[in-house]
Amino acid sequence: MGRDTIADIITSIRNADMDRKRVVRIASTNITENIVKILLREGFIENVRKHPENNKYFLILTLRHRRNRQKPYRNILNLKRISRPGGMGIVILSTSRGIMTDREARLERIGGEILCYIW
Repeated sequence: MGRDTIADIITSIRNADMDRKRVVRIASTNITENIVKILLREGFIENVRKHPENNKYFLILTLRHRRNRQKPYRNILNLKRISRPGGMGIVILSTSRGIMTDREARLERIGGEILCYIW
């Protein structure tokens, strides 16, 4: 049985955000790199760098956190692996033209498989 790499990265980012960690390390694959590029471009993460380790590559993500200490901490990211869109936020799709947001796919008038939803 194969692993769901998309669910794995979503869970890693969600857990780090709940624990108030600024840095997350995830395995680097073509799919994860494309999803992370979208998260970076859309402002959900601050920075990403590729790190080699034992003949494998990992992505080191720097998460965006609220720095107002006067109020109780609130998670910034809400991530969920879904099969159909709904609500506010962005949807990341796998299309015949690559991985992109729902907004980009609508502009290009193409469809695809929904990988995840972020709000």
